[in-house]
Amino acid sequence: MASRGRIVVLHFAGQMPLAGIAWQAMQYILGLERLGYEAWYIEDHGANPYDPRANSVVMDCAYNVACVKRMMERYGLGQRWGYWDAINDVWHGLSREAVFALYRDADALINLCGSARLRAEHLACPCRIMIDTDPVYEQIKYAKADPAARAYLDAHTHFFTYGENVGGPGWIVPLCGIPWKPTRPPVVLDLWPEAAGEPPCFSTIATWENKGKDIEWGGQSYVWSKHVNFLRFLDMPQRTHQCFTMAMLPPTAAIEAEVAGKGWKIVDPRPVSADIDSYKNFISQSRGEFTVAKDIYVRPKSGWFSDRSVCYLAAGRPVVTMATEFSRFYPVGEGLFEYADSAGAADAIAAIGADYRRHAKAARHLAAEFFGSDGVVGAMMREAGL
Repeated sequence: MASRGRIVVLHFAGQMPLAGIAWQAMQYILGLERLGYEAWYIEDHGANPYDPRANSVVMDCAYNVACVKRMMERYGLGQRWGYWDAINDVWHGLSREAVFALYRDADALINLCGSARLRAEHLACPCRIMIDTDPVYEQIKYAKADPAARAYLDAHTHFFTYGENVGGPGWIVPLCGIPWKPTRPPVVLDLWPEAAGEPPCFSTIATWENKGKDIEWGGQSYVWSKHVNFLRFLDMPQRTHQCFTMAMLPPTAAIEAEVAGKGWKIVDPRPVSADIDSYKNFISQSRGEFTVAKDIYVRPKSGWFSDRSVCYLAAGRPVVTMATEFSRFYPVGEGLFEYADSAGAADAIAAIGADYRRHAKAARHLAAEFFGSDGVVGAMMREAGL
């Protein structure tokens, strides 16, 4: 056992075997290892697996299990993972008995993205950390006194959120006694070397429309999807005369025509997200990231920041993204830009073009200073008493 304790990370990198999600898990697992903890990966939420090759939920989890196995073996952790096939009630990797014993023996359990509804076996672990990567939704559900939402959160002992402005200026929802602490997406910088050159195209990797978590509060409806904001800024290629690429599967021919008609180059995201190297190469070969944020992060002034944007910064690629109030916590204007309207977005693109190398170096510096895993994960573990 490592000197600083045994930590179990719960996530859904197998159920949704996409490289960005795998990176999200590994930033924590490897970040914990770097700090001297012994990290384990367990996936037992029970959701049916998704197969990106078919772009569909499937009944057979063989592809998903293989992705988890490969992810962990790549970093020498091939004996430290378990995946529960709930459809057939079969465990892969670790056995059911080994996983339940792990929960009893672990010093902490990290429920990354709140991926699992904790059950009796999870509650055997004395320290149960919730990392809310999608702020606003759960806070509203809890404030509405939704019994299931309250039971879901109350099963944890410590609460962290990527909404760094949750409870801060302009925040819209009472916290109802949940002691949310701010955190942010970590990056293991050694795995993201600074990219060379000055590629021509800004890029983003996106799902056009997400469904299932729109919510109302205070007479307002908040949309858990990027598409409503993408529609506002589709004219950026025409406005800036700059190259923009979107790795996205258009849900309809009409949407594909609309996006392409505004000057975007659309590429199939499946090869980009097929493995962690392809994902890293796509980011490194981009000029920078131009993206929007989900409506539910923007209007409530959540302070949310994207783990994907952190990867761009770490690769030395500037980021231009929508304002969510994150600039209260880290600087903008060099390497990282926020915008609220088309003029602000265009000004950011122009500023990067005027001195690309300066902004590229500033992006890497921001990643190291504000998002390095040693600092981010270390602060969270200290806050949790570990």
